[in-house]
This record gives sequence, structure tokens and C-alpha cells, in this order.
Amino acid sequence: MTGLPHLDLPRARQARGQVALPGSKSISNRVLLLAALAAGRTEISGLLDSDDTRVMLAALRQLGVDVIQEAPGSATVTGAGRFPVKQAELFLGNAGTAFRPLTAALALMGGQYRLSGVPRMHERPIGDLVDALRQWGAHIAYLGQEGYPPLEIGAGQVGGQLAASVQGAVSSQFLTALLLAAPVLAQGSDSPVIIEVAGELISKPYIEITLNLMARYGVQVRRDGWRTFTIEAGASYHSPGRIAVEGDASSASYFLALGAIGGGPLRVTGVGADSIQGDVAFARTLADMGVQVEYGPDWISARGVRVDQGQRLKAFDADFNLIPDAAMTAAALALYADGPCRLRNIGSWRVKETDRIHAMHTELAKLGAGVESGPDWLRVVPPAAGEWRDAEIATYDDHRMAMCFSLAAFGPAAVRILDPGCVSKTFPDYFDVYAGLVAGAGPATDRHDD
Repeated sequence: MTGLPHLDLPRARQARGQVALPGSKSISNRVLLLAALAAGRTEISGLLDSDDTRVMLAALRQLGVDVIQEAPGSATVTGAGRFPVKQAELFLGNAGTAFRPLTAALALMGGQYRLSGVPRMHERPIGDLVDALRQWGAHIAYLGQEGYPPLEIGAGQVGGQLAASVQGAVSSQFLTALLLAAPVLAQGSDSPVIIEVAGELISKPYIEITLNLMARYGVQVRRDGWRTFTIEAGASYHSPGRIAVEGDASSASYFLALGAIGGGPLRVTGVGADSIQGDVAFARTLADMGVQVEYGPDWISARGVRVDQGQRLKAFDADFNLIPDAAMTAAALALYADGPCRLRNIGSWRVKETDRIHAMHTELAKLGAGVESGPDWLRVVPPAAGEWRDAEIATYDDHRMAMCFSLAAFGPAAVRILDPGCVSKTFPDYFDVYAGLVAGAGPATDRHDD
């Protein structure tokens, strides 16, 4: 779909089948950085092939890390410990899972680096992370607006102070970045590195992913609740030799949602009951909405209602702080609920690839839903049968907007997705996979014409 200005979705009636998920973006970029910082060589399988991982791979190569890719989905990384290249200008697109952790790692390397991205990345706050890194002695300057990229990292001594405090309420990626980088400080120290979280920590399951993967690379982090994280003196990363990346649980949400409104059964493989990803909890949200959900160690299946036959999901009022990415899928499913739905504690949406609260509010309203929103909440009243409206869905260069609104094809309105190629960030062939699972009436005569 890359390069197409829009995609008209045929009216969908039923969805069933099985899909093997692409690798997790969150795990892929964490594993790549850990492999680069570890002693030894790591063979990575199941690696996501997408814009975000390509950004990380390109940056690591630019920093002198030996990365071999014989085929998409796999890579062999020979750890460098400290990056050999001490001066570089890195362009990191809109990849937060690359920009934030690389900022922390580079700040401890004793080199000079400039980090920039697309205009939206320069609107995404990074001040809390920079403030924490400066507590460790890092030399970081803003090249534009205070508190936002682009950044310049200067050479200088770090590590005189081994304790740092970081705000937890804006993005869990700030804490993840500090945790992933901390062993660089701890390795040559006689004292532990201590990271304290100020305020409420959001998106805790993403921190669980970070801690789990650090342990795979030989660093056990001791934590006191969600307030204090301690990396012992002398800690260092060592390659596990081989590591497999799980399927992406956030991407699983779209297909499980298809099974929820298209009858199903629809099974996703690559993620299941044994997953380390928090977004598998989306399946519980579906169960609360009346969907029949089954699990295996590495698969999940959903069998739901047939909205084309007038059946409806149960309305919900839920706190989505722990699964903010999958929560977007729930917002799209609200179109087919039997009453108003409310998503609470989703303030982190404001600083993602776009302001997702504003974007979801705007695009759901185009379809005829009654929508209200606030700083950290969204309320959706599903449109009645005669209230649906044909809509061109703007995607805001946000992959999740495009994938979420593919679900709108199960309604009676004509749906056009603008810039469908934005899915390349995490799932380049999403719409091809989607088309293989969905059956419908085909394009209706009253749908969009060119």
C-alpha cells in the first residue's frame, strides 16, 4: 500500500481464519539495542521488518555495531559494549522506541552526537528523560524547543552521580531508556545505579518487557514496587546467543477485533498465554464485551458477534492505562457496542505518533458516532443504523489509526482510508493480510468513486 493516496475498503460482513503475527516492535528494538551493548554475538529471529526497526538497525550500523542481515526478520548482532563511533548525526524518523533508548545509551558513551527525527518527533516531549540523564552527568543540549528533540549530546565525564529520578506520568519509554542504559554505568562502578520514579508510572507492562529482556541478557534489576529500580555494581550485558522475538500483541488486537465483530473464529499465532507483552490483556477486554476468547501458549482465538446481522458487543467503561496502544482498537470497536463506551486514563495518547485522543475523536465523529473527550479520556456513543456517514479517514501518519479504522468497514457506511502506507511503521502488509481474512459484499454502488 506504500505510496497509495487512499484505500477504499469493501463492505465487510464476516471475518475468520488464522494469521501469524509480525514481530513485536517493542521487543524488536529493545533486543537490537541490548545485543549491541552486550558482550558476544546474538542471533535474533522473528525480528519485525518495519520502518521503526530499520531506523534502529541503520543507527546501530552508523555507530559502528556489526549487524548482519541475510533475510528480513532475522539479524546477527555482535555486541560492541560501547559504540565504536564517537561522533555521528542520526536521523531516527518517528521511532520513539529507537529515539528514547538511543538518547540514553549515547549520553553515556563519551562521544558527540546529534539526534533528530521527523517534525512530529520534534513535538514529542523528551525533557523528563534529558533531566534524568543530566543527573548522571550527561551533557545534552536542545537544538530547538526546550524539552523536545532534536538533541545534541556532548562528550564529557558521566557517572559521578549514580542515582537519578525520572517522571513516570508522560511516557514509560523514559524509564525504559534509563534502565537499558544503566548497565553501561554500572559495569565500571563499585556502587549500584539507582533509578527512582517520581509520580505515577504509566504503561507498567512495557517496563515488565524491559526488565524481562534485560534478564535474558544477564542483568537482573531489583525493584521496590514501581518506585525504585536498582542495577547492581559491576552489572553488564552478555549475549544469550539466540533470542526469538514474540509476535506483536498490539497488532494482534486488530485481528482479534475482526473476530469479535465478524463472527470468527479468528486465531492469531506468535503471542498467547505465555507472552511477556501487556497488550495480551486486550483479549480480556474482548471477553468483557461478550466475545468468546480462547488461549494457548502462543495463540489466541476470538469468536464474536455478527454486527452485519444487527448483533452488538457489550458497552464498556474501563481504565486503559496499562494497554494504551490496544486501547485504540477498543475505541474503534465502540462503534458496534450496545451503548456508550468510555476509555479512561489514556493521557499518554496525547504524546504518541499523533495526538491520538484528538485524532480518534475527529475520525469517529466523521462516521456518525457521538464523541466527547478530555485530557485523558474518550467517550463514544455508537451511531444508530441510520446515523452512519460515509467518511474519508485521515490517518495522521499514524500506523495505528489506519489499522484501527479498517474495522469501520463492518458498518453500513463507505470508508476510505487516507495514506494507507503509514502502516509500514510496524506492519507493512497489514491491508493484504486483512483482505485475506475478511469476506463481504464487495464495493457497493453508493461507495466512493474516483
